[in-house]
Amino acid sequence: MKTIKGLTGMIVILIGLMSFIINDQVRDPWEIPDKYKNMENPFATEMDDLAEDGADIYEKHCTSCHGDTGEGDGSKADKLDTFPGDFTSDEFKEYNDGELYFMSIIGRDEMPNYEKKLPSEEDRWAVIAYIKTF
Repeated sequence: MKTIKGLTGMIVILIGLMSFIINDQVRDPWEIPDKYKNMENPFATEMDDLAEDGADIYEKHCTSCHGDTGEGDGSKADKLDTFPGDFTSDEFKEYNDGELYFMSIIGRDEMPNYEKKLPSEEDRWAVIAYIKTF
Protein backbone atom coordinates (compact mmCIF):
# COMPACT_ATOMS: atom_id res chain seq x y z
CA MET A 1 0.00 0.00 0.00
CA LYS A 2 2.88 2.35 0.81
CA THR A 3 4.34 1.64 -2.63
CA ILE A 4 1.11 2.68 -4.37
CA LYS A 5 0.89 5.87 -2.30
CA GLY A 6 4.53 6.61 -3.02
CA LEU A 7 4.06 6.10 -6.75
CA THR A 8 0.91 8.21 -6.76
CA GLY A 9 2.76 10.98 -4.94
CA MET A 10 5.63 10.85 -7.42
CA ILE A 11 3.23 11.00 -10.36
CA VAL A 12 1.49 14.05 -8.89
CA ILE A 13 4.85 15.76 -8.37
CA LEU A 14 5.98 14.95 -11.93
CA ILE A 15 2.73 16.30 -13.39
CA GLY A 16 3.17 19.47 -11.34
CA LEU A 17 6.74 19.92 -12.53
CA MET A 18 5.77 19.32 -16.15
CA SER A 19 3.05 21.96 -15.91
CA PHE A 20 5.66 24.48 -14.78
CA ILE A 21 7.91 23.53 -17.70
CA ILE A 22 5.06 23.77 -20.19
CA ASN A 23 3.83 27.07 -18.73
CA ASP A 24 7.37 28.41 -18.78
CA GLN A 25 7.46 27.86 -22.52
CA VAL A 26 4.21 29.72 -23.25
CA ARG A 27 5.01 32.70 -25.43
CA ASP A 28 3.45 36.13 -25.31
CA PRO A 29 1.38 36.97 -28.37
CA TRP A 30 3.31 38.50 -31.24
CA GLU A 31 2.96 42.25 -31.67
CA ILE A 32 3.13 42.52 -35.42
CA PRO A 33 3.46 46.00 -36.95
CA ASP A 34 0.76 47.06 -39.41
CA LYS A 35 3.40 47.17 -42.15
CA TYR A 36 3.63 43.39 -41.98
CA LYS A 37 -0.04 42.73 -41.27
CA ASN A 38 -0.81 44.49 -44.55
CA MET A 39 2.24 43.25 -46.47
CA GLU A 40 1.62 41.94 -49.97
CA ASN A 41 3.38 38.70 -50.80
CA PRO A 42 5.18 39.36 -54.12
CA PHE A 43 5.42 35.60 -54.71
CA ALA A 44 1.82 34.70 -53.81
CA THR A 45 1.18 33.02 -57.16
CA GLU A 46 4.42 31.03 -56.94
CA MET A 47 4.14 29.68 -53.40
CA ASP A 48 3.67 26.03 -54.43
CA ASP A 49 6.82 26.17 -56.54
CA LEU A 50 8.80 27.97 -53.82
CA ALA A 51 7.91 25.45 -51.12
CA GLU A 52 10.38 22.91 -52.52
CA ASP A 53 13.25 25.40 -52.28
CA GLY A 54 11.99 26.42 -48.87
CA ALA A 55 12.36 22.86 -47.60
CA ASP A 56 16.14 22.99 -48.04
CA ILE A 57 16.40 26.39 -46.36
CA TYR A 58 14.13 25.25 -43.51
CA GLU A 59 16.25 22.15 -42.96
CA LYS A 60 19.42 24.25 -42.73
CA HIS A 61 18.12 27.07 -40.50
CA CYS A 62 14.92 25.97 -38.77
CA THR A 63 14.71 22.27 -37.90
CA SER A 64 16.94 22.48 -34.84
CA CYS A 65 14.23 24.45 -33.02
CA HIS A 66 11.03 23.92 -34.99
CA GLY A 67 11.55 20.22 -35.81
CA ASP A 68 11.29 18.22 -39.01
CA THR A 69 7.50 18.47 -39.07
CA GLY A 70 7.15 22.01 -37.69
CA GLU A 71 5.71 20.99 -34.35
CA GLY A 72 8.29 22.88 -32.26
CA ASP A 73 10.10 19.70 -31.23
CA GLY A 74 13.57 20.23 -32.71
CA SER A 75 16.75 19.12 -30.95
CA LYS A 76 17.28 22.60 -29.44
CA ALA A 77 13.63 23.24 -28.51
CA ASP A 78 13.96 21.99 -24.92
CA LYS A 79 16.86 24.36 -24.33
CA LEU A 80 14.79 27.43 -25.23
CA ASP A 81 13.03 29.57 -22.65
CA THR A 82 9.96 29.78 -24.89
CA PHE A 83 8.13 27.27 -27.06
CA PRO A 84 9.19 27.75 -30.69
CA GLY A 85 5.65 27.34 -32.00
CA ASP A 86 3.70 24.66 -33.81
CA PHE A 87 3.29 25.27 -37.53
CA THR A 88 0.64 22.55 -37.69
CA SER A 89 -1.70 24.31 -35.25
CA ASP A 90 -4.94 26.05 -36.18
CA GLU A 91 -3.63 29.23 -34.50
CA PHE A 92 -0.60 29.27 -36.79
CA LYS A 93 -2.70 28.71 -39.90
CA GLU A 94 -4.67 31.90 -39.14
CA TYR A 95 -1.63 34.13 -39.76
CA ASN A 96 -1.39 35.81 -43.16
CA ASP A 97 1.79 35.81 -45.25
CA GLY A 98 3.00 39.19 -44.00
CA GLU A 99 2.58 38.16 -40.37
CA LEU A 100 4.50 34.96 -41.06
CA TYR A 101 7.20 37.03 -42.77
CA PHE A 102 7.59 39.21 -39.68
CA MET A 103 7.73 36.26 -37.30
CA SER A 104 10.04 34.17 -39.48
CA ILE A 105 12.40 36.78 -40.91
CA ILE A 106 12.35 39.72 -38.48
CA GLY A 107 11.92 37.58 -35.35
CA ARG A 108 12.04 38.54 -31.68
CA ASP A 109 13.53 37.25 -28.45
CA GLU A 110 14.93 33.76 -29.10
CA MET A 111 13.67 33.76 -32.69
CA PRO A 112 16.64 35.35 -34.46
CA ASN A 113 16.48 37.86 -37.26
CA TYR A 114 17.17 36.23 -40.63
CA GLU A 115 17.52 39.31 -42.84
CA LYS A 116 21.30 38.83 -43.17
CA LYS A 117 21.26 35.03 -43.25
CA LEU A 118 18.60 35.07 -45.99
CA PRO A 119 19.29 38.22 -48.04
CA SER A 120 17.19 37.00 -50.98
CA GLU A 121 13.51 37.93 -50.77
CA GLU A 122 12.70 34.85 -52.82
CA ASP A 123 14.45 32.61 -50.24
CA ARG A 124 12.59 34.30 -47.41
CA TRP A 125 9.24 33.71 -49.09
CA ALA A 126 10.30 30.15 -49.95
CA VAL A 127 10.66 29.37 -46.24
CA ILE A 128 7.22 30.83 -45.59
CA ALA A 129 5.79 28.79 -48.46
CA TYR A 130 7.30 25.66 -46.96
CA ILE A 131 6.15 26.17 -43.38
CA LYS A 132 2.63 26.71 -44.68
CA THR A 133 2.69 23.13 -45.99
CA PHE A 134 2.75 21.63 -42.49
